[in-house]
Formats: sequence, C-alpha cells, structure tokens
Amino acid sequence: MTERDSKRLLTGEIDVVVVGAGFSGMYLLHRLRALGLSTMVFEAAGDVGGTWYWNRYPGARCDVESMQYSYSFSPELQQEWRWQEIYAPQPEILRYAQHVAERFDLRRDIRFETRVESARFDRARARWEIVTDRGDRVSARYCVMATGCLSAARMPEFPGVETFRGPIYHTGHWPHEGVDFSGQRVGVIGTGSSAIQAIPVIAEEAAQLTVFQRTPNYSIPAHNRPMPPEYEAMWKRRYPALRARAWETRNGIVYDLNDQSALDVDDETRRKIYEQRWAAGGIPFMAAFNDLIINPAANETAAEFVRQKIREIVHDPETAAKLTPTSYPIGTKRICVDTNYFATFNRRNVTLVDVRKTPIEAITETGLRTSATPYAFDALVFATGFDAMTGALNAITIENDAGERLADKWAAGPRTYLGLMAAGFPNLFMITGPGSPSVLSNMMVSIEQHVDWVVRCLKDLRARGAVGIEASVQAEDAWVAHVNEVAHRTLYPQANSWYMGANVPGKPRVFMPYIGGVGAYREICEKVAANNYEGFRLLAPVAAAAE
Repeated sequence: MTERDSKRLLTGEIDVVVVGAGFSGMYLLHRLRALGLSTMVFEAAGDVGGTWYWNRYPGARCDVESMQYSYSFSPELQQEWRWQEIYAPQPEILRYAQHVAERFDLRRDIRFETRVESARFDRARARWEIVTDRGDRVSARYCVMATGCLSAARMPEFPGVETFRGPIYHTGHWPHEGVDFSGQRVGVIGTGSSAIQAIPVIAEEAAQLTVFQRTPNYSIPAHNRPMPPEYEAMWKRRYPALRARAWETRNGIVYDLNDQSALDVDDETRRKIYEQRWAAGGIPFMAAFNDLIINPAANETAAEFVRQKIREIVHDPETAAKLTPTSYPIGTKRICVDTNYFATFNRRNVTLVDVRKTPIEAITETGLRTSATPYAFDALVFATGFDAMTGALNAITIENDAGERLADKWAAGPRTYLGLMAAGFPNLFMITGPGSPSVLSNMMVSIEQHVDWVVRCLKDLRARGAVGIEASVQAEDAWVAHVNEVAHRTLYPQANSWYMGANVPGKPRVFMPYIGGVGAYREICEKVAANNYEGFRLLAPVAAAAE
C-alpha cells in the first residue's frame, strides 16, 4: 500500500477483513489471495510481525527451535531462509516476518497503524460492518480475527503508577530504539517467561537490579548456540517428513519422546534420563517420560530434579528457596527456557524480593514501596504478561445481529466450537482461538492448520452457494465440555496460570486452550469438514432465504 493510499479512508464492500498482520494474518492474506477473495488486513502496529513486532525486550527469544518455528507452506521459503541460531532472537524472527511480507508482496493489502474498534454483523445482508480508529468503514462477507494469543499486554494496577518520575517499560511494548540501563537502579516486577529472558541481560547492564517475584517458575536451560550447518542441512533435507511428523504430535514440535512412565524405572536410571534432557535443554525436557503431565507422583520426580538444579546453581540458600517452585506441578505453567537465569541471582548487583511475603503496596515518585521496605529506582520494568487468548478480542466491540457482544458472551469464560467460531456470531473466524491447541503448541503449526481449515471452508461455501457459516449452540456446548473434560484429566488446572486466566484480576478461571494434542485436534477438524461441516449451519443466500 502506498503512503497516499494508507491515508485514504477505506469504504465499500470486500470479501474478507483480517484483523492482525502477525504470522496468522500474513499467511491468511497469502492463501485468500490465491482463492481469489478480495482481502484487507488491519494492523495496529507499524509493520508485520505481531508479537515479535512488540516484544523487543532484552533477551526476547523464541522457546521453539527456529528450524521448526517457521512456515511450512512454501518449500522455497524453507530452503532459502537461513536461521543464525538454534533458538532465534526477536530481531531475527522479525526480519523473517518482514522477508515473508516482501517475498509474497503482502504489504499492499495491509493497513498499518490502524486498530479495528468494532465489528457488527448484519444478518439481513450476511455481512460484517468493520469500523477502525482512523474512520475506515468496510463491509465484509467474512471477518477473521488473527489477533494473537499473547498480544494484549497487561499493566498492573498499582496505586501511584502515574507519580513515578522515571521511565516505566512493559516487556510487551518495548521501545523500538532499545533501552540503555547502564549505571541505573532497575526494578523488574514479575518472573514469568519474559522476565526470565530479560533479567540476565538487564543485570549485565544495570548498576543494581531488584526483582520482585510473586510465584517462582520452573525453567530449563536453552543451551542456545549458533546454528550448526549440518543440523540446518538435515532439517532442510528432511523437511517434508519432519513437518508431517510435527502435525501428528501433541504439541506440534518434533523431538524424541520417551514412552515410559517415570515410575517404571529405578532412581539412578530416572536421574540419568533427566540429566540428559537437562543437558539437551528446552521444552523437550517434559518429554523425558510419558506421564509427567497426568501422574502427580511422576510429575514430582521431574519437579524435584529441577528444584535440586536450582539449589545447585544458586549459591545463597535463602535466595534459592525463594526461586524454587513448590505450589504447582512442573509443566502446568508453560515451561520456561532460559539462558543463565538462575545463575544471575549469584551476581552481587541482583536482589530478589518475595512479594507474597511483602506485597507491593504502591509505586512512588522515586520507586516503589512494599509492606516492609521502600525501594528507590531509576527505571521500572513491568514483566506482568498478557490478558491471554481473549484480551485482544474483547478489546474490540464485536456484536452480532441480536445486539449481543462477544465479550458479554464470554463473561463467564470463552466459549467456542473448535476454537474457530463462537455460536451466534456467523462468518466470524478466530485463528488459534480459545478451545484450540494454540498456546500449548508450536504456534506456527497451529496457525497454518487453522488458516488452511478456514480457507478450505470459504472455498467449500463458495462451491455450495452459501453466504456464510454459523456454529450451533449444541456443538459449542459439546466442545466446551470436551475441552474441560480433557483438561481435567491432566495436572494443568492445578496451577494458577495464564492458561486459566489467573494472572488477570477478575478474569474467570477457565482452562482456555485444548490440551488433547495437535494431532488429535487436526483429525477432529478434518472430520468435521469432511462430514458436511458437522456442528455448523450453512447460511443460504439472502434472496433464496426470503422466498
């Protein structure tokens, strides 16, 4: 899109509006163009990349290996792109997204720095009326929400935030020019995944770093390194087979699975296996045995192994005890992957504060105050996460023809059919929405699966002369029940995690992603489509319906 076009207000009718130009929105645009559907993408950011555009905090890095955290739809793209590290850092992933946008000429149909404010469905015309903050008013047959699962940064509601004299940063909205903490006193609030990546880097710059922790996290070392040429060559040689294998796995990641119970081996063998996984690093640690996420006794063996590692790494016993998780099973919060996180607390310029014992009472002009101590800081960093999975959708006024808002429908927790659609909201699709594997998987695998399903659906609707599709209440109810049933067969609901919405005050405690596995979920979606879109109702053309 030219600069002149970007300033012109958009009006009129279009086939599809896509909200978001991250990896979901870009792939959608590419596929919808091939289908011959006129498509416009609205993106709040200044460029493509989604979460990798915004999350530029120090140490930001993907926790899925770069050879797997990438598109599979284009063999040429797979072969030509060269990843520099095993785990790609944020700048490299953003460059990859920008390369994809250029290679497939995507930007001409993306309207940047434009936020969708409302989407209202007109059933008489079977169209969505979209309004943006810049005044665009577009009528679309279909609206696809590619807003991302971790895109609504959550700012903590501490009294006095507005009084602090220094800069306040949120890891989810980091300044593009970067931040120099040299010689500064820095306070970091939070010890989730973003903080675990950022803290070691900030500690190397800051004169003094104080970390405020509510809940300690399990973290596995990444052992990141430059991409070995032979490893890259192996993946590129075997990409078709390895991608197909990923589609059948539980989380969309290819790694070695040990199909043994942790309780079926002796202590020495078990520890040896855990040591091997620790040395290899990353998320595959949780595949050391086949029952870590369903058997409390098995899970405890892995949890205690990691606790012991923390005690070995952190020199001060009191600090090690604060950093040691004991209140929830390992893996029931997304396992963190780090570089020197625990060792950072051995530095003389790093202090850890347990805010469960001494809660933060207020932000002050010069820093913050806990129930026990005032602290002075030059800068504050909020690593307080996101209103995950539903936050970005609920921020848009999405309203059906009956005047019901999606946010109101989801007031007691999100309800969808397959994580793709919500009953009562025809022609509104969600990519990796609640009720799908989404954040429990390699997002690239789940994104491509959802986009491919939606594109196939639109193609089938056109072939059948339908003007839309709508999920039934019965199918939605059954799917929600199934998602909850499967979740409660595991240990996941035992953690107060953002999977459950527990990081947002007042948010309903509902397990949002589908834990049944990427492979099983893909099969379910394929069967639904093959069986005449079972659980959905196709909308007849308006003229035909009126006769």
